[in-house]
Amino acid sequence: MVSPELERERAYVSTLYARLDALRHEASAELELVQRGSSGGTHQARTERDAFSRLYEDRIAQLGEVEERLAFGRLELDSGIHRYIGRIGLRDADQQPILLDWRVPQASAFYQATAATPLGARARRHLTTEGRKVTRIEDEVFDAQLLTDDEIELQGEGALLAALRAERTGRMTDIVATIQAEQDRIIRSEIAGVLVVQGGPGTGKTAVALHRAAYLLYSHRDRLRTSGVLIVGPSPSFLRYIEAVLPSLGETGVVLSSVGQLFPGVETTIEDSPEVSALKGEAQMADLIGRAVRSRQVVPTASQVLDINGEKLTLDPDIIRSAMLVAQRTHKPHNVARQQFQKSVVGTITRQLAQQLRSHGSTIDDADLGWLREDVRTAYDVKVALNTAWLPLSPEKFLQDLYARPQWLASLTPRWTPAQRDLLRRDRDEPFTVSDVPLLDEAAELLGEFDIAGDAQKKDRKRQFKRDVENAEAAIRNMGVEGLVNAEDLATGFGETAARGTTAERAAADRTWTYGHIVVDEAQELSPMQWRLLRRRCPLKSFTIVGDVAQASAAAAAPNWESALTALTSEFRLEELTVNYRTPAQITAAAESMAMAHGLAITRSRAVRDSEWPVDTVVVDRDELVAAVLDVVDEDRELDSRGTLAVIAPLQLVDAQYAALAERFGASVGLAARGLTRPIAVLTPQDAKGLEFDSVVVVEPSEILSASTRGVGALYVAMTRPTQRLHLVGTSDVLR
Repeated sequence: MVSPELERERAYVSTLYARLDALRHEASAELELVQRGSSGGTHQARTERDAFSRLYEDRIAQLGEVEERLAFGRLELDSGIHRYIGRIGLRDADQQPILLDWRVPQASAFYQATAATPLGARARRHLTTEGRKVTRIEDEVFDAQLLTDDEIELQGEGALLAALRAERTGRMTDIVATIQAEQDRIIRSEIAGVLVVQGGPGTGKTAVALHRAAYLLYSHRDRLRTSGVLIVGPSPSFLRYIEAVLPSLGETGVVLSSVGQLFPGVETTIEDSPEVSALKGEAQMADLIGRAVRSRQVVPTASQVLDINGEKLTLDPDIIRSAMLVAQRTHKPHNVARQQFQKSVVGTITRQLAQQLRSHGSTIDDADLGWLREDVRTAYDVKVALNTAWLPLSPEKFLQDLYARPQWLASLTPRWTPAQRDLLRRDRDEPFTVSDVPLLDEAAELLGEFDIAGDAQKKDRKRQFKRDVENAEAAIRNMGVEGLVNAEDLATGFGETAARGTTAERAAADRTWTYGHIVVDEAQELSPMQWRLLRRRCPLKSFTIVGDVAQASAAAAAPNWESALTALTSEFRLEELTVNYRTPAQITAAAESMAMAHGLAITRSRAVRDSEWPVDTVVVDRDELVAAVLDVVDEDRELDSRGTLAVIAPLQLVDAQYAALAERFGASVGLAARGLTRPIAVLTPQDAKGLEFDSVVVVEPSEILSASTRGVGALYVAMTRPTQRLHLVGTSDVLR
């Protein structure tokens, strides 16, 4: 039988969905009205129509994103008022609030209230839904008088534990309803400065990072609307895992990027060897790139004879030197300062040419200097002289030359050993790696805009956008929609050549974009050069940094946060998450014991639950390894055929494991990021960082340990991914 309380909640949630449908209908009607409007009139009128059309389309998309679990909680206050909590805020036709957005201050008690500190609440109710139907209600009571109410169905942390035991789907599910007080306090902390959130596996670091991003976007809308928020994850696998979370919370203005995607135009997942990655990640690489850029500004050692339309002129090195000093004193980037250098040299040569022509009897007045200057600028010999002294460079070609020209690299690194230089040696046509991305960005910062014409167009667009904002403000007043539409959002759609797209889309395509806030997950993996890149992306140094130094596996990773953040800041706030919500106690104990046995300092956490399955260890001969893994996967699928399972193996064994599993289980098996949409995923420890699965099979732990100096961290990561069952299959005494 359905309880009266459950019936009441179903009825109320039905009214919320009815209101959601009405708002969708209104937005669709407004969109249709705008689209049917006359396309005549002024160009400004047409662009206003297109801009409003885009706004209504975005509103419809936002309302569609919150279909699932529109409402997930209810607060009963001391006053007897009920406040429902959900993904977005809703008001009825009379503009009375019927659903609170989870980020508003009035909703904070839903996460922070306890029996000792109820914050004005008598009880907290969790609503479990399937589609639009409430299927279960669970209550946590803060007021003892309510305990006599027969309708109270559950006390304690039932909703949290139910969510943790639920099967994983390959995507991170919405956990807004289960955020606990220590997490919520961090989520709602001030935006200014650098916040570091340290926590072991399963303590909810990623959940905190994502929900903090959504909360800041809501609470600091004016600041972040046009600047946006950047979320940096360790891999494309991780980004695919979390990509649905923020849209489901009502936010679409966020850039998600792996570290291999932080330089526009380059997208790579290729990893260097640990030794090469460590070298490229060192802070000294910034000095090397700086020296390399300066070395491309060269004063010739001898005079040069120039042919300009048959006239022979001598270009003295002092002319180049003088012009170069003038340009360098501007302290502008290489390609930008080159314009000043060219202007100075061309001006000097033009005056020399005019003087020489006069000496030959020609009449040259000031009006003739313009065409003489053009003759000089376009002369082949002049172009060669200018480019030899100061060549314009793109970041990509610059870095390719640095790697491919050993003599140039040797001249720049007199204190390096030959072995160090050999680590950087490679051919020009080899693809860029993840470790190259911050070096490309460093070079781009020092070189400046390579396409000078494009740079000028960008400045023109900025000036036009400022004018469009002013026009938009006037249009909003004329249409009587003040407070409903933002002038900058409207201006984004103006003009035939206006840059279209959301703030996130424009930010991702612009290397010089500066964000209002940056969230970094698995931050312990970042190198000093990667931190330098992120510092340029947010000069305000407004960061949320989450990670666990014990899980560091990258060769360039630092042993503690003070060392890790040297390239970013010397001041940060540290918060720690201590409760492991994800990993069962017996798996946590096994992973922590393995880590400490191999010298890894970890942040110990308290697991809130046990699993009914002990950690499974299988030791076999090497020629039996693949078959043993197949048997373990078979047995695990018999226990739970609907949950997700990850087979985590060292890189050298991944292909063999994938081939055998695909032959046995067919389309149910996927590899790397693609595997996250399949019931069985085959991953490396790096691929698995930040992810979670119902069950995990770790293959050959001894080879994961010995793969690098950070191998114990990689094994610790692999062992802490499961929420239910852990299997260790290998040939080594490590498992005995």
